[in-house]
Amino acid sequence: MDANKTKWVLGHKVTPHDTSGDYDLMIAETPAKVQGPPPHLHNSFKESFLIVEGEMEFMVNGDVKVVRAGESVDIPPKTLHTFANNSEKPCKWINIHSPKGFRDFFEQMGVPEHEENAIEKSLAPEIINRVIARAAEFDMIIKI
Repeated sequence: MDANKTKWVLGHKVTPHDTSGDYDLMIAETPAKVQGPPPHLHNSFKESFLIVEGEMEFMVNGDVKVVRAGESVDIPPKTLHTFANNSEKPCKWINIHSPKGFRDFFEQMGVPEHEENAIEKSLAPEIINRVIARAAEFDMIIKI
């Protein structure tokens, strides 16, 4: 992994990986008891999550379920979703967006991993407000 690309994004550690295909690939880690993004949908992106370690609670179109290591969630375009690690242990997961393009969100909204207090900074009100203000630029339509 290229640690220079790793950023903390809204409390989640995200490392993008370069791909030759028309998709973005990230590996992420969510500490225990960390909420995900606000409920949102993507008009154009298909999104998949594969839980590698631990578990994550997903809300997809109002249905809530816990997804455990080895299980995945597939989210078609225009599907309202969010997620949270409500467990006592960290969760490692792989995230794919297709077609390419959503990686820019993580790169522009994230705080570089090596910065002091990067986790806390990624959850600061000014970052959250910036995400809410700019999310639609990345085809992230927030539904609060």
